[in-house]
Amino acid sequence: MAYPFSDFKYSDGLTVVGISFCTAIVCEAISWVLIYRTNSYKNLRSSIDKASKKLETMKTDSNKINIKKSKTKKIDRVETSLKESSRDLSLFKFKSGGVVALVLFVVFGLLNSLFEGKIVAKLPFKPFGLIMKMSHRGLQGNDPTDCSMAFLYFLCSISIRTNLQKFLGFAPPRGASAGLFPMPDPKTS
Repeated sequence: MAYPFSDFKYSDGLTVVGISFCTAIVCEAISWVLIYRTNSYKNLRSSIDKASKKLETMKTDSNKINIKKSKTKKIDRVETSLKESSRDLSLFKFKSGGVVALVLFVVFGLLNSLFEGKIVAKLPFKPFGLIMKMSHRGLQGNDPTDCSMAFLYFLCSISIRTNLQKFLGFAPPRGASAGLFPMPDPKTS
């Protein structure tokens, strides 16, 4: 099968990057339809923004003066509210995660069949241990700088989708915890 620019030296690598970019756009469009345009998401996001700003001002004010018990209780209440809203937001986003994962698996399977055993890029360094196993997955030969489609697609998917979310304004709010399982609070443990 001939690809556009197939005579070009970096055509396979650029094809993988291009498909990764298109996949990121499709995944963000799915997320927009299922999440970002809904009123529930907008309400959760605004409550997280308000709570994080309120918590930030309360903490800066409490650093300037002696902390009273009532002030500490208010801070704890706002922190609890922020954690609950962040958890709700993560659960809300989790719903579309299955659809996005399905799209990513289908595209990965398609790319895997197209580029099976082909070197799509050359790494500018010699990777170590586990990274070398990932970057050289499915390739013949012993050159550690050879890069398989799986590794390039993995790197592109992570970086392109994250930056696309920031560019489109879909990045998580400042005060939101990362994921369904936030880090435990060191004060309570």
